[in-house]
Amino acid sequence: MWVAVGLALVLSGSAFAEWGKFEYEFDEEKPWAEIEAQLPAYPKEENLLPFFVSAATDNRFFVDAVSISTGEDGVVRYTMIVKSSAGASNVSFEGIRCASRERKLYAFGRKEGAWSRARFAKWEPIRYQDRNRQHHVLYDDFFCPNGIIVKNPQEAVDLLKRSFRP
Repeated sequence: MWVAVGLALVLSGSAFAEWGKFEYEFDEEKPWAEIEAQLPAYPKEENLLPFFVSAATDNRFFVDAVSISTGEDGVVRYTMIVKSSAGASNVSFEGIRCASRERKLYAFGRKEGAWSRARFAKWEPIRYQDRNRQHHVLYDDFFCPNGIIVKNPQEAVDLLKRSFRP
C-alpha cells in the first residue's frame, strides 16, 4: 500500500511539474527572445507592392512581397523600398514587433544589389507622425491590424494588394 501511495505522489508531482511548465509557456511575462534575422534576397522590381503613406510626400513606398516573413518571435520582417520623385531609391530590411509597437532596421541595400548590416540595430518605438509615417502605416494597416500580427506572409501581401490608392 505504501508503494502505491508513493507512486501516486511521484506521479502527481510529475503532473504538477508539467502544469508549471504549461504556465511558463503561456505566461506573457516571460522574457521575449528575438530570433536571428536572415537577410532576404535583394528585391526585384516585379515583386514590389506599393502602399500609400500620405499626400504630404512625393516619395513612393513599396514592400518586396517575397521578403515578408512572420517569425515565431512575433516579428514581421520585410524589405521596404522608398523612391523619391528625383529618382533616388532607399532599400532597407526591417522588422516590426506588433506586441510592443516597435521597429528595427537590420540592413541597408546598396546599389550593386548587396546588403550592408545596420551597425547599431535596435528596437525603436513606432510613433504617429505627419512625415516619415511609413512604419506607422505598415504597423496599422498591413502587418499588425488592431495590434495583432498577421497570421502569415500571404495575409500581409493580400492586405497590401487590396489597399493601394495612387
